Amino acid sequence: MSNLLAFVVEDSPVIQENLIAALEEMAPVKVVGTAVDQAGALHWLGDATNRCDIAIIDIFLRQGSGMGVLRALHAAAAPFERVVLTNYATADIRRQCLELGASAVFDKSGEIDALVDHCVASAARHA
Repeated sequence: MSNLLAFVVEDSPVIQENLIAALEEMAPVKVVGTAVDQAGALHWLGDATNRCDIAIIDIFLRQGSGMGVLRALHAAAAPFERVVLTNYATADIRRQCLELGASAVFDKSGEIDALVDHCVASAARHA
């Protein structure tokens, strides 16, 4: 199985570091880029020289929002999978994210294992 190329949008340095370590240790994932805000995410993801298979996006960012990232990617029909990892995985947030093209929404406080399992399954589909 080849590595799933992931891009992480997360504004907390501690969470970003721990998430990358967990994903790369527990799933066939290689994190190829990160951003801490909406503009940085859209700049990286919009650059044709960058490539990812999956973007893992937090909702609340330093500037802008994960919803703004999802909205722009949805409008551009981005060719890669989008998942959301947030502390605010309410039913309404989940619904909005799915409507904006996210394939799944995970709660940071209790669904990291489910995110890892999702990445494993996604890597198997990309193989």
